[in-house]
Amino acid sequence: MRKDRIEKLLNKMAKNNIYQAIISSPPSLYYFLNEWFEPGERLLVLFVNTSGEVKLLVNELFPVNTVEEENLIKYSDSEDPLKILSSLIEKDKPIGIDGSWETRFLLGLMDIIKDLSLKQLSPIISELRMVKDVDEIALMRSSSLLNDSAMEKVIDLVSEMLPEKYLAKAIKNIFEREGADGVSFEPIVGYGQNTANPHHMPTNAKLKDGDVVLLDMGCIKNYYCSDMTRTVFFGKPIETLKNIYHIVLEANLKAIEKIKPGLKASEIDATSRNYIESKGYGKYFTHRTGHGVGIEIHEKPYISSNSEEILTPGMIFSIEPGIYLPGVGGVRIEDLVLVTDNGCEVLNRYPKDFLVI
Repeated sequence: MRKDRIEKLLNKMAKNNIYQAIISSPPSLYYFLNEWFEPGERLLVLFVNTSGEVKLLVNELFPVNTVEEENLIKYSDSEDPLKILSSLIEKDKPIGIDGSWETRFLLGLMDIIKDLSLKQLSPIISELRMVKDVDEIALMRSSSLLNDSAMEKVIDLVSEMLPEKYLAKAIKNIFEREGADGVSFEPIVGYGQNTANPHHMPTNAKLKDGDVVLLDMGCIKNYYCSDMTRTVFFGKPIETLKNIYHIVLEANLKAIEKIKPGLKASEIDATSRNYIESKGYGKYFTHRTGHGVGIEIHEKPYISSNSEEILTPGMIFSIEPGIYLPGVGGVRIEDLVLVTDNGCEVLNRYPKDFLVI
């Protein structure tokens, strides 16, 4: 159990007039407990209050390794866990609820305790998880380096001209051989015109001479995610695609160069977006510039045009500008970056030079 992280949560709760809280999402439970749970249909929550009470309510079927007995409440299938949980709650004080808690549990609790004063807890937890500590940064570096190694092997496979679906399967196999614990999202593999869809799902499409190849992939290692996109070409591309590759690369580099503590996330988005707009392709950059990555593949901060988030050392997020031309193809180049005291550290090492295979 990470008592230091729980203490930070309690401090934030006190500042937001939240006396007690229920945490249920597996990623957040891992953040506070250093142990992953998949409870299925059974109730499993961490209950805390600002008086210092910390209790993990868990079915006796699940082994618990990181929580001391004094902080454990185990129940059997013959018991009602909501009644046990309700006995911990002080009825006249505000309670924060994790946004991912199942409605059936929340409604059941509201039937037992009338007139609960409910508050959103998820924004507070997101703020905590948004800034990585030293341990998390080390894990994120390791996950990204593993992704680099896998990307090198995947790009070596492009010349074998596997259909998109088969190359996506090969990515999963490569990650497994490299020692990853799984993929952080289903790999995106696109050829030719399919790359004009930013979230294209692999099909049986086959590779043709002159095709652009977009590879967006990431893995999980020790519960932390990686994410990277590289775009390469199979044979000589048309001039339009070659041109937008260099525009996207420059937009990626300019945004990375801009990053430093104290700036708004929206300023980083504007750096990429304004450059792409200056080249006449603004309407073809159809998504935000980036998103936070950590225990989950999409976390705060979001690097978007309307984000007021202030960059802080320890934040890790993607920089992934793209241009997508319907009927032609698309280019995206993505790196993960860590905000440092003076700027940023790029966590990916795999090259992003213009590459024809």
